[in-house]
Amino acid sequence: MARQLSSVSSAITINRNAINPSSVVRDLAVLFYAELSVRQHISRVSQTCFFHLRRIRSVRRQLGRDVTTKLVTILVLSRLDHCNAVLASLPATTPSPLQRILHAAARTVLDIKLGDHVTPASRELHWLPITEKIQYKLCLLVHKMFIGHAPDYIASLLVSASDIPSRSSLRSSSNCDLIIPRTTLKIGDRAFSVAACTPCLESAADRLEDLAFDASFKSKLKSFLFHAAYTVNTV
Repeated sequence: MARQLSSVSSAITINRNAINPSSVVRDLAVLFYAELSVRQHISRVSQTCFFHLRRIRSVRRQLGRDVTTKLVTILVLSRLDHCNAVLASLPATTPSPLQRILHAAARTVLDIKLGDHVTPASRELHWLPITEKIQYKLCLLVHKMFIGHAPDYIASLLVSASDIPSRSSLRSSSNCDLIIPRTTLKIGDRAFSVAACTPCLESAADRLEDLAFDASFKSKLKSFLFHAAYTVNTV
């Protein structure tokens, strides 16, 4: 699929001047490539984050833990959270460089050695792994859609079972379930209308159904994903 997309030419001619398509564009600090690959974007984020971590680590002992935590949050974690919903439904190996950034950040904050096990450090800092960070963002966007705080262009991508007359009397309608569109290609699973439904419909929705309109949804969702991530990792 990526090869087919990269081979498509959409050059246009205006006043005999040919305008060729660009192989990459930047939108909201996210790099989008013609073949819909995000590997280069992840690579760019990794380079920037490791650059800041090296600078912070060089003065870590003078800063102390509190100041180091704030700097890492502002300069590193914010970049991992920014627009990370576009990384949904990727193969596990693709966002793995971002997970390595989290490990390096935890070592920097807690000032632990490179060879020490980093999972306890991430648990102590109450940091979500990259996969759970992406699920958190997707669930949060869906939650905003349900309470009417999401932009119209996001709300229009999601269809609730209650909006379909033939399903209005079903249990899925009363549970605020979302309709997952069918896809014929693997890349279709990365569409927001598909990826946003998956974490909400599988486990999070079952456990957090009564919190759909709770003001403390964000903290409870993070606690739920944190418990699920580290419980699985410690089994």
